[in-house]
Amino acid sequence: MRADNSRRHGLAISRVRPAHGKLESLGLSKLAEGVYRLLLTGQDLDVEAIAGQMRANPGQIRQALDQLADLALLRPSWEAPGAMRAVNPEAGLQMLLQRRQAELLRQQQSIVESQAAITALVSQYADLRPGDGHPVAERLIGLDAIRSRIEALAARARIEVATLMPGGPQDPAMIEAAKPLDQQVRERGVAIRTVGLDCIRRDGPTLAFAYWLVGIGAQVRTVPSLPARMIIYDRRTALVPLDPADTRAGAVQLDGPGTVSVVLALFEQIWSTATPIGSSPVRDGDGLSPQERQLLRLLAEGMTDEGAGRQLGLAPRTVRRIMADVMGRLGARSRFEAGLRASERGWL
Repeated sequence: MRADNSRRHGLAISRVRPAHGKLESLGLSKLAEGVYRLLLTGQDLDVEAIAGQMRANPGQIRQALDQLADLALLRPSWEAPGAMRAVNPEAGLQMLLQRRQAELLRQQQSIVESQAAITALVSQYADLRPGDGHPVAERLIGLDAIRSRIEALAARARIEVATLMPGGPQDPAMIEAAKPLDQQVRERGVAIRTVGLDCIRRDGPTLAFAYWLVGIGAQVRTVPSLPARMIIYDRRTALVPLDPADTRAGAVQLDGPGTVSVVLALFEQIWSTATPIGSSPVRDGDGLSPQERQLLRLLAEGMTDEGAGRQLGLAPRTVRRIMADVMGRLGARSRFEAGLRASERGWL
């Protein structure tokens, strides 16, 4: 559509209330949103009249009308051939929300692909052996084999041990087994950096373990979600699971510089955005915690409460409790309405 001085016909429905500019996440500029709201009042306006009310020049209004047409928020009028009508926001904005959710899903998919690249590298090079006879990657099957290798690598560490610790609350038995190794590592002056899930801040034993680590000089941070368990020794050797969804299936020790650099880069990216233990995760300008925002994203992408909870280390009832709180802040009576309002406010 190329708007000129054609008459505009809107639907006689109530105005939508959120403040101007809150639909930018759906692809509307502030001016286009203002024009859309004006047309929804049902007034019969041409470009000049709209420009006068919006305090903009006609050229800017035509661009805004073009944008609305491109987003399918303006459609040909059935009553006045050649004119346009504003689409009911319940239908038009829902379509834009679905489009935005698809874009977010593609962004999330790029992260998933980065994580999958690690698994692909592990699979590709697991049996590769260079000329010196040392394996680039070695499979470890069984918890005993994995535990023995962790003990050996920890004993040889001289610079740093960096760990991603997903899964939420940790098994108390595993915590007690890890303490002597961590203590020995720190006594040799080796740095320890560990990233867990935000949910461990509400689990007494795991939180106590985190503070114990800090007490011996380690650094501990948390994030809303983690891709997989991994341990990196001296920035040269990494242990990653054969199957991120089932760490009991086995692990792979990576020693090749190329593969380890990929794992290390992922760790550093996550570390840079994590919140130190002892500090509360900072709520953003919308009043959302990182965990709440990540939960909204996962649910908007179509995950169930159970699936989102597994990724965040939360029980389904906790997911429902958090969503009930978010819905209360949004004034929404349903998940659908919460998604629409969250998108209007730019929360997604």
